[in-house]
Amino acid sequence: MTMTATPAPSLQIGPLSLAVPVVLAPMAGITNTAFRRLCREFGAGLYVSEMITSRALVERTEGSMRLIKHHESETPRSIQLYGVDPKTVADAVTMLVAEDRADHIDLNFGCPVPKVTRKGGGAALPWKLDLFRDIVEGAVKAAGDLPLTIKMRKGIDSSHLTYLEAARIAEGAGVASIALHARTASEFYSGHADWSAIARLKETIGGVPILGNGDIWSAADAIRMVDETGCDGVVVGRGCLGRPWLFGDLAAAFLDPDTARQASPRDPETGSAAVAQPSLGTVAATLRRHAELLVDFFDGDEDHACRDIRKHIGWYFKGYPVGGDIRSALATVESLQQMDDLLARLDWNQPYPGADAEGPRGRAGTPKRTSLPDGWLLSRELADTHRAELAEAELSHSGG
Repeated sequence: MTMTATPAPSLQIGPLSLAVPVVLAPMAGITNTAFRRLCREFGAGLYVSEMITSRALVERTEGSMRLIKHHESETPRSIQLYGVDPKTVADAVTMLVAEDRADHIDLNFGCPVPKVTRKGGGAALPWKLDLFRDIVEGAVKAAGDLPLTIKMRKGIDSSHLTYLEAARIAEGAGVASIALHARTASEFYSGHADWSAIARLKETIGGVPILGNGDIWSAADAIRMVDETGCDGVVVGRGCLGRPWLFGDLAAAFLDPDTARQASPRDPETGSAAVAQPSLGTVAATLRRHAELLVDFFDGDEDHACRDIRKHIGWYFKGYPVGGDIRSALATVESLQQMDDLLARLDWNQPYPGADAEGPRGRAGTPKRTSLPDGWLLSRELADTHRAELAEAELSHSGG
């Protein structure tokens, strides 16, 4: 289905006006302050924190308190919460508001990780309509004037879809926007996102902005999603791994969508639909900048920063002619000086490799039956036997 909509150059989420309708998806271990600051240096958008469990936040654990910190340059400040107990989620929201720690709060109902869904959390939770309603209504009330949004998946599997009913409840509760990752929990990140579900959600919900998520690997993909679904903005996750300059591409595309549409077919000479085409030197300098920001995030702990940057190496150099020995050494780097020495061995003048540097990144996984509590699908209402299991679902995992 093609709606040929013209993307608006801005997105309104409650009182927040975003110049570009783009949101960075929360990703565990990725979207910390360092990565968010790096992405902001390339383009505008709403940059959301890693998913933080509401229970850990209410208990003020050291890890959760670190994750809700924002650099002074970050505005608006956006935090994603995950929780399964209405009171605990409301208490966490109340804390963030009372202590002025956020300008926007998002609730996660999309995590597909088995350790979460087998306890009834994440993408499994909206199946229980009463529990979902209690959590969202309580959070919206606690947020007051602060915009509160939700992110979810289509449902548990193709036979147990939840997104339309959940969206109606959320809209009625007063959320400021709804984001849909157009896959079910059982699909994990495999196959292709079902953008027709985003279009169906947009047709169903008319009172709040609808954001689409899934398979946005380039700015051209984002424009195509808006054209095909009519959604009000996009949420970008795995597509920006090792490619923070994607946010510059996205900003340029939404401000000039006609040009972006013309760039959608891959150029026959370069094989590239990208706007930014960084040389190997630019990639190396960006990686180094990322490492510096991580040192700042970890309060000067260079060792911790170097351990954290290692997982990004493969993403940054995807498609570039970087030898296996240097890749391996960077993947075990122990200091910024060692990183500098290794990066100096690269040919910084190597041009952008085109299509080899684009496309999917990150682990897709394979479709599998979603792990659920025994008897979870027998009723849409929460049984007493499941309440204890839900208490164990608040674990730190990727946002879905």
